[in-house]
Amino acid sequence: MAGFTLNVNGRDHIVEVPPEMPLLWALRDVLGLTGTKYGCGMQQCGACTVHIDGEARTSCRTSVGSIGNSKITTIEGISSEGLHAVQAAWIAEDVPQCGYCQTGQIMAAAGLLAKNPNPTDDDIDREMARNICRCGTYDRIRRAIHRASGSIEP
Repeated sequence: MAGFTLNVNGRDHIVEVPPEMPLLWALRDVLGLTGTKYGCGMQQCGACTVHIDGEARTSCRTSVGSIGNSKITTIEGISSEGLHAVQAAWIAEDVPQCGYCQTGQIMAAAGLLAKNPNPTDDDIDREMARNICRCGTYDRIRRAIHRASGSIEP
């Protein structure tokens, strides 16, 4: 076990965990931030997506020991004002069905819009391909991303 300082949602947390522990488990089991979901454990589904230094990344295969001084943002910290624009668009477009993948989808969409504030359908499809929705709400996800970008009026 080793002590690591993780900056999560703007706050430093000292965690005593093995360096190889996946960030996902440090967030969920040690820090109690359960919004980030476990899906496949193999970086294939995107349910565990968080932002690391502003980039959308899966947390199931990212070790705590590899984080260093990076800043981590989870779904719980995506907006200090309440709803992030992507979250509001998700509600307006009635995106979720089962809802399990939604935190990963929202984090990936927010990461996309931070890099590309006016994405095309192709941009969205390419970026969001790493996130699987078992319910198949991809058309609503795309529409919600366009709404969050401002290309669709509320």
